[in-house]
Amino acid sequence: MPQHASQITHRLVPSPAGRIHLAEQGAGPLVLLVHGFPESWYSWRHQLPALAAAGYRAVALDVRGYGRSSKPSATDAYRMLELVADNVSVVHALGEESAIIVGHDWGATIAANSALLRPEVFRAVGLLSIPYTPRGSVRPSDVFAGMGGDEEFYVSYFQEPGRAEAEIEPDVRGWLAGFYAALSADTMPGPGAPDPHFVSKGGTLRDRFPAGRLPEWLDERELDFYAGEFERTGLTGALNRYRNMDRDWKDLAAFEGAPIGQPSLFAGGTRDASTTWLADAIKAYPDTLPGLVSSHLLEGCGHWIQQERPGEVNRILTEWLAALPGDEPAEATRQ
Repeated sequence: MPQHASQITHRLVPSPAGRIHLAEQGAGPLVLLVHGFPESWYSWRHQLPALAAAGYRAVALDVRGYGRSSKPSATDAYRMLELVADNVSVVHALGEESAIIVGHDWGATIAANSALLRPEVFRAVGLLSIPYTPRGSVRPSDVFAGMGGDEEFYVSYFQEPGRAEAEIEPDVRGWLAGFYAALSADTMPGPGAPDPHFVSKGGTLRDRFPAGRLPEWLDERELDFYAGEFERTGLTGALNRYRNMDRDWKDLAAFEGAPIGQPSLFAGGTRDASTTWLADAIKAYPDTLPGLVSSHLLEGCGHWIQQERPGEVNRILTEWLAALPGDEPAEATRQ
């Protein structure tokens, strides 16, 4: 186990998926941390001790399909409603009635929908890298199909079962290294280079990944951890999240345009395509996130925000948490 995790307690709890693996540190109000693609609980290795030291019970999970959590075989087992149910079950398995939920990348979307669908359980929500965008009137697959012209958007590329797996699984470690580098501020392709979010006709995503250098936030040992997780599990469970976006659109029809009213937080990087493509979503926060407490764009930061800028993100999170009404951090865990 990496040294970052030496003071972290690991456990499995029951969920609709079967089991969910948790990494837990600290005591106090519960903060549930939800990772994105292609990551794991380990993506929060810098936040767990910081939140614990600030007086919170920080719990990072492996989303179903990842790590030591269950991996249902059915593609539709990875729809948003199922992931929200997993999060609720984790809160209850930990003996709590409610929690603050924070997510990154796909985890931000999962966190937002958890707060939207179960506001009595998730009383505050933090979003990293992916802005909240309410369900729209157009089917997601139609939106993605219209992007890129002659090139294929990566979300569309991920739709066909087995297609992306055939690219990734022969060299999981190398593919992950390239993917992480492609979206990191210090290693992403420069201006004018082919966009790594798109696939040329007959090509692969990997064709556009930078090669030869890991981003500063990721060392060889940390890459080994991520690669080891996906070597064991494969990528299908993780990729199945993308394969449910149209199902989610149907499932959430009653929530079209719905705002999230709980106290909220957003933080993203100025060099992350997610914050530039979705700039209008950030501008719409007065309507879509009326409970927004603070919003931050970290200058020169890429997509992997809590790993690229752990100190800044820890400060943003702990200040936001401290400002939430009704939360008293546990004095016993302060350092």
